[in-house]
Amino acid sequence: MIESFNDKVLQEDLEIIAKEELPFRKFRNSTVFITGVTGLVGLQLFKALACINRVHQLNMKIIGLVRNLDKAEKIFGDLLKRKDIQIVLGDVSEDFHSYIPDGLVIDYIIHGASVTTSKLMIEFPVDTIRVAFNGTYQMLELAKEKKVKSFVYLSSMEVYGSFQSDRTTVVNENMLGYLDLTSVRTNYPECKRICENMCIAFLSQYQVPAKIARLSQTFGAGTLPGENRVFAQFARSVMQGKDIVLHTLGQSEGNYCYTADTVVALLTILLRGENGEAYNIANEESHTTIADMAKMVTSQFSQTSQVVFDIPKKNIFGYAVDTKMKLSTHKIQQLGWKPRVSLVDAYDRMMRSMNETGV
Repeated sequence: MIESFNDKVLQEDLEIIAKEELPFRKFRNSTVFITGVTGLVGLQLFKALACINRVHQLNMKIIGLVRNLDKAEKIFGDLLKRKDIQIVLGDVSEDFHSYIPDGLVIDYIIHGASVTTSKLMIEFPVDTIRVAFNGTYQMLELAKEKKVKSFVYLSSMEVYGSFQSDRTTVVNENMLGYLDLTSVRTNYPECKRICENMCIAFLSQYQVPAKIARLSQTFGAGTLPGENRVFAQFARSVMQGKDIVLHTLGQSEGNYCYTADTVVALLTILLRGENGEAYNIANEESHTTIADMAKMVTSQFSQTSQVVFDIPKKNIFGYAVDTKMKLSTHKIQQLGWKPRVSLVDAYDRMMRSMNETGV
């Protein structure tokens, strides 16, 4: 059974991932545990591993942690009938012993569960912190108990904060910018910072083989219903023949990466990354401002849509502060990874996928 029967574009991506020159043999007869599998990146990572297992016949077991079983069943459908796929119901921020059987062997963990919607970070900051901190602690404890071969924590480029410069700052993994600790929206990047350091602490004290992936804005085929981040808003606007409405001047510089490229990067870090190291994941060629990206989308994919500005006096939408930075991906490219899908092609594939699935 293929992994994405209702989305041909996504299935193409999964098949391409399965053909990557990565040491997939390490997965033979192993169990991979993933959190956040009903989110955009976690979902595609989960399906990609299922595709890799089918194509290479590795006898893997792929287990995903979910909070909502109905949601998972709607997303994965008949894929859940496969013997190599398993869904576990539980809350990542609670004691993992409540949903992980004592005798279960786990070889690899990829921890991606997190609040990712800016509006929720503003409305429910305590919950955002609880899920991030407690969830990461529980997953690292699980990794320690199971003596996993590799652990990857999905962090964010937001850990860098902002750099006080009129020019674009090229940012590598050893740099840090400013975060305003009196701003409620800072809960997300500050949580990512402490969770990254928690990974280092578990490596130091308990030899948990933790690696850190700092993701840029990731999008592409397989966008889920209800997705309301800027990339989905832009795509839906032009698909419906509407204008793209910006609630800021759009001068913040974005770093982007296509979903399939991000999944390959995560697998590269899991299988080839150095313990205790952080890796930026972005397509350096896709670096652009929000406003310029909006203009690109209208010019490339619509004859009627325009970019208009409607800026409120207060940041009621919870947007991150404007940044002028470009992520350097030199470090992860040293592991053999490089992105393949351009920003224009990312939108093209995402919108074809959205048309196919009716999202």
